[in-house]
Amino acid sequence: MSPSIPVLEARERILERIRPLGVERVALGDALGRVLAEPLVAPRDQPPWDNSAMDGFAMRAADLAGATPAAPVRLDVIEEIPAGKMPRHEVGPGQAARIMTGAPLPRGADTIVRIEDTEPAVTGGRVGIRVAAEVGRDVRRAGEDLRAGATVLEPGQLIGAAEIGVIATIGRSLVDVPLQPVVAILATGDELVEPSERLEPQHIVNSNGHALAAMVREAGAIPRNLGIARDDRDDLRDKLRRALGADAIVTSAGVSVGDHDYVKDVLEELGTSMTFWKVSMKPGHPLAFGELDGHPVFGLPGNPVSSMVSFELFVRPALLKMAWHRRIFRRVFGAVLDEDVKTVAGRTNFVRGIVEERDGRAHARTTGPQGSGILRSMSLANALLVVPAERAGMKAGETIDAMYLGGAGLSSESRPF
Repeated sequence: MSPSIPVLEARERILERIRPLGVERVALGDALGRVLAEPLVAPRDQPPWDNSAMDGFAMRAADLAGATPAAPVRLDVIEEIPAGKMPRHEVGPGQAARIMTGAPLPRGADTIVRIEDTEPAVTGGRVGIRVAAEVGRDVRRAGEDLRAGATVLEPGQLIGAAEIGVIATIGRSLVDVPLQPVVAILATGDELVEPSERLEPQHIVNSNGHALAAMVREAGAIPRNLGIARDDRDDLRDKLRRALGADAIVTSAGVSVGDHDYVKDVLEELGTSMTFWKVSMKPGHPLAFGELDGHPVFGLPGNPVSSMVSFELFVRPALLKMAWHRRIFRRVFGAVLDEDVKTVAGRTNFVRGIVEERDGRAHARTTGPQGSGILRSMSLANALLVVPAERAGMKAGETIDAMYLGGAGLSSESRPF
């Protein structure tokens, strides 16, 4: 019987076998949340010319010496420059141009005076300037954002809203991104039915298939739900053949040592090279990993919490690596325990927890009972609290590692659980 391997070793052995996928070109609007697969170079300066940061007047700073509200300097207004139009005239001594935000600065002008620092109305083609201004005030210089020829985004950059804006700024409507992994998902068990089916006393609703599909989507991949396979070798073989061609295969249940746990055996019959099938962790001890036709295969436990925790630790990082993400691990940080946590030594324990900020520190408590079938605990939790394998629980007041499950960002660092 194969011995259990530590969590970190299991993750390392998985990730060393994961290869990045190929590239596709998508419309800019479809690139959000993907990773850039090409360097992007600015074709011109941005902004392409000096322009006004405010609605006001463009003029020469030298003309404004001594201007005050009581003694405004009066200048001739030679033109109005709205955004989207180029100036027609050069500003000379004693002259000004009415200018709108974003409009190009006319030649000769070197400063902007805001509209609120001028007389309320322009009469007779003149404007009164009530303040002195230094050279460059409220002027946005050409190229202060992007310089022509400069690489503005590198391959591997996660594309968020700001990156979408930058890509649009350089005039790209299409962008190269890695392919999204297609993940075949198969739930197994004679007891399972779908949520829409009639529920008999012996039945359990297939929560794993739907939860795993949602987690696949959260990881930026595409789920291919194969439904439910019965505890029968022929049915398992048929369903798993339908998974061939996917970038990854994820099954739930059937990888333990019960009389009807056939998943590992059938996967091996189909040609899967198994790497391991036990990890020294709780929940999630029976976990199989192998490769079929060069694609990763994850045999997750059947208990709902075990399945989700195993996905978080092993499947999510693998899918992110496939899609070229640099940060593939959930963020881990220290939190002060507000209560005792009871575990059994010998395996790394991942306790569902609630982490809150209080008094400038992160505090953690459990969600309550920790049975691996208590799925609601995953809904209550915003973190997994990590009790090392050598510890038989931890006491209130100790600092525990917490793996945050919310939107607090990802890390490039794999922590040694």
